[in-house]
Amino acid sequence: MIEKRINNISEFLDAWRVDQGHEAGTAWFRGQSDASWSLLPGFLRNEVQVSETTLLNRFKQSAAMLADNRPQTSFDWTFLMQHYGVPTRLLDWSESPLVALYFAVDEFENHPNRDAALWCLWPTVLNKNANIVDKVEGKYIPSFEDVELEGYATDSVRTNTRIELFPVATIATRNNPRIQAQLGTFTIHHNKKIAIEDVGDQKHILKYVIPSESRHSVLTDLKLLGFNRFSLFPELASVGAILKEMVK
Repeated sequence: MIEKRINNISEFLDAWRVDQGHEAGTAWFRGQSDASWSLLPGFLRNEVQVSETTLLNRFKQSAAMLADNRPQTSFDWTFLMQHYGVPTRLLDWSESPLVALYFAVDEFENHPNRDAALWCLWPTVLNKNANIVDKVEGKYIPSFEDVELEGYATDSVRTNTRIELFPVATIATRNNPRIQAQLGTFTIHHNKKIAIEDVGDQKHILKYVIPSESRHSVLTDLKLLGFNRFSLFPELASVGAILKEMVK
């Protein structure tokens, strides 16, 4: 796996001009506050022996009457759980490197003296490890409605515990302002507990490390470019958070 250090947005752009041709097809990005964290979703990092089905049922129990539009499928419920911070088998990605870079450095004060990471993923290359290849449409990426993803639904994973599949990159309908603002995409894991950076020959992944001392200046530059909490979370809570910051 290729790993590089970047200290500012300019250095990232210089590196990306070279690296974008590393593999064919579109690239996705994910920012993480701690460069030592693996690309494992919250549910698989959880050591507590609570099944995904139990989490899903408990969430449905309390959330059903509160949801504006009642989810219809287990995937829909999983998206809603992810949206509200419940551990799932999903990892969030973005089609924008600057969105991902914002998430990498936004909470730098909560992770003192830690380097951050900007991950780059080539989704079609990752999916080859799960034997998802379209010989006609080389850039094909499945959606959650496609047959390739049926085996990754909660019910299927629960009833086929002896089957372990590699994680898959997938797109979902952008049906809320947050996912649209963030240009969001996803990877979803199956029963196989393997970090995305450890899959196959690792040609699908690249890692940029932002040193701890550079995180604040990178965040300042991103804010100058218009990236802030409200632009990425267009919700009333974000307005309140920004105004609270103004009066500090």
